[in-house]
Amino acid sequence: MPIYGFECSACGHHFDRLQKLSDPDPTACPNCGAEQVKRQITAPAFRLAGAGWYETDFKKDGDKKRNLAETAGSGAASCEAPSGACGTPACPAAD
Repeated sequence: MPIYGFECSACGHHFDRLQKLSDPDPTACPNCGAEQVKRQITAPAFRLAGAGWYETDFKKDGDKKRNLAETAGSGAASCEAPSGACGTPACPAAD
């Protein structure tokens, strides 16, 4: 079930409520009792963690498992030395 955020227009009280999509929104503020409650637009929050995801469990054995954090810094753009100075394949030899 989703968690919705609400705000009372009368007192400014913010509160969250876990409810079904089909449940009606609350009409009265739990803080002051005024019937001026509006649903807030909020970003969804979820986390894809643990087992059962493509990278950890369902990828074929022949596919390379990769860490995007490690490969982000590789390549010619990451070499700060003058051309050919660092001696890596990313740096072409100076002519």
